[in-house]
Amino acid sequence: MRIRPGRPARTAPPVRPAAGDRPARRPLRSLAGQLFAVQVVIVAAVVAGGAVLAYLFTEHRTHDAAVRQVTAAARAVADAPAVAEAATGPDPTAVLQPYAERVRRDTGVDFVTVMDTHGIRWAHRDPAQIGRPFLGHTDGALAGRTTSETYTGTLGPSVRVVTPILDGHGRVVGLVSSGITLESISARLRGPLLAQAGVAAGALALGGAGTYLANARLRRHTHGMGAAELSHLYDYHQATLHSVREGLVLLDRAHRVVLCNDAARELLGLQGEVEGLPFDALGLPESLVRAVLGPEPAHDEVHLTAERVVVLNTSPIGTGLGSVLTLRDHTELQSLTGELDSVRGFADALGAQAHEAANRLHAVVSLVELGRHQDAVDFATAELELAQRLTDKVVGAVGEPVLAALLLGKASQAAERGVDLVLTEDSRIDDGVLPPDLAPRDLVTVLGNLIDNAVDAAIENAAEHPGPPEVTVMARVDGGHLLLRVADTGAGIDAAAAGEVFRRGWTTKQHGRGLGLALVAQTARRNGGTVEVGRDRGAVLTVRLPLQREAAR
Repeated sequence: MRIRPGRPARTAPPVRPAAGDRPARRPLRSLAGQLFAVQVVIVAAVVAGGAVLAYLFTEHRTHDAAVRQVTAAARAVADAPAVAEAATGPDPTAVLQPYAERVRRDTGVDFVTVMDTHGIRWAHRDPAQIGRPFLGHTDGALAGRTTSETYTGTLGPSVRVVTPILDGHGRVVGLVSSGITLESISARLRGPLLAQAGVAAGALALGGAGTYLANARLRRHTHGMGAAELSHLYDYHQATLHSVREGLVLLDRAHRVVLCNDAARELLGLQGEVEGLPFDALGLPESLVRAVLGPEPAHDEVHLTAERVVVLNTSPIGTGLGSVLTLRDHTELQSLTGELDSVRGFADALGAQAHEAANRLHAVVSLVELGRHQDAVDFATAELELAQRLTDKVVGAVGEPVLAALLLGKASQAAERGVDLVLTEDSRIDDGVLPPDLAPRDLVTVLGNLIDNAVDAAIENAAEHPGPPEVTVMARVDGGHLLLRVADTGAGIDAAAAGEVFRRGWTTKQHGRGLGLALVAQTARRNGGTVEVGRDRGAVLTVRLPLQREAAR
């Protein structure tokens, strides 16, 4: 493209961004800047007000001082005996003029005027004014009083007093006026006012500097953001903290709750306002409180609350500012883990049964090869009847498929470990009796953990108990409740420890986690049920779960 000389090249018009693409306009001033401006105005107003008050106070005192000074000078002249004598003499001016001027110079007033009762001057600062009438009011002095006023005379506006000259009989024979001009008073005020102005300027500078330093620090802490931005940031902060699925609790250095989001309230079962309360006053389990308030941070610790299994992590904030708690809900995960353990148990039991079936099949084949056909039939029939009898008994008594499968699997597991699992004769749960809100996984958690603990206890005490170790299970409906009772031939539970067995961490096993019975108690409590500890040949644990949840409430 060729460009002709003398003509500017055409350029495309600037493209304006759409309204939605324009960057958000930042506020004209940050919060620190706004506060700085407001504080400077306040400091300036306070200093100006103080200066005005100081000026008015100084002016008033200066005026009063001037009145006192001229009053003292006038009274001194009027009370002098020579003045009264001269006022009645043939030539008052000859005596009074030099005397009045001497008093004026000695007292520092601007004029001392002596006159007769008609106001005709006998003595004046300006000799040309002698013989002329006095400019001012003399009525009060002629009545025998000393009066003061601000009046404009031959020397300009002045503060003056007029007082009478009395003879020996108390008669007014003349008048004396003394005064200080307003210009002289202003000159006297100039020095204090300059000092006050300097003090005010210094106070303003000092206040401004302090305000600037305070707001510079505030600007650093607020990162230069304005009030609207800080308000929005707080709203974003609150919305974010309360929308996350993990529980979040912030504690200050005194272990008081600073923030508790919605997820934490739900996981910990907290009601009402908790901000400002000590963490150990929230009614939480003791193990959880110890983990939070302990000197060491907690990492993925599992704790049980009233209805949930939570994973706790703690971390300090800064250097002694407090700590932050994060909580994750592992209730469902723990239930699924229990179901998985049961499934694994079923698989192990099936594997063991397959292994035993193979052994029995080899025995049958060997008997056939040896020509002992009847012995082979009897052996196979006896094993089949034993397995079928157990299956028929469980299935006939327990119509709930989940419980039936659990009992069959646990029976196989117990048999593998040399423990007899016995279902009592009065056990019976028909299919469809259990309410829909009683989750099958809760039944697996309760009965599975009770049987596992009973089997372990029976094995540990096998040497001290005659006969094979045995676990007895009763499962039936009793008066609107599902009654699950598991008894073993173990050592039992001491009465002193009956209240501790359902606490997380309590165990009699060498390598146990102490979580099974705690989960049993938590699951029963969540479903409105109860757990009782008793003793027969060994430990007896009874769980009652209401079939109608309204009855639990």
